[in-house]
Amino acid sequence: MFDVWKLGTTSVEMWSTAMSTIMSRTQLWGTQSPLDPKMIAENQKMVSEKIAASWEMWFVMQKSWMNAMSGGKVVPWWTTGTQFIKPLHKRTAANSRRLS
Repeated sequence: MFDVWKLGTTSVEMWSTAMSTIMSRTQLWGTQSPLDPKMIAENQKMVSEKIAASWEMWFVMQKSWMNAMSGGKVVPWWTTGTQFIKPLHKRTAANSRRLS
């Protein structure tokens, strides 16, 4: 049951840091020039991080599906869920710290 608790805690942390990051970036977009080199770099970093996190999440799901299809050990949904949101959690927490 601890793993289910861990998934819930990680999800709540991820969503709260994501909302904080969205608010910080929205404030930056409203107060900074879009041609400012710092804003261009921030926007590029945002897009590249989302792409990298999506790839990591895709690999976790593919690994789980391949294990299940090949008759390997089936991992509980809460373990797979925790592994699935870990890349997003890591990036949203880092962005929230960096932008605050």
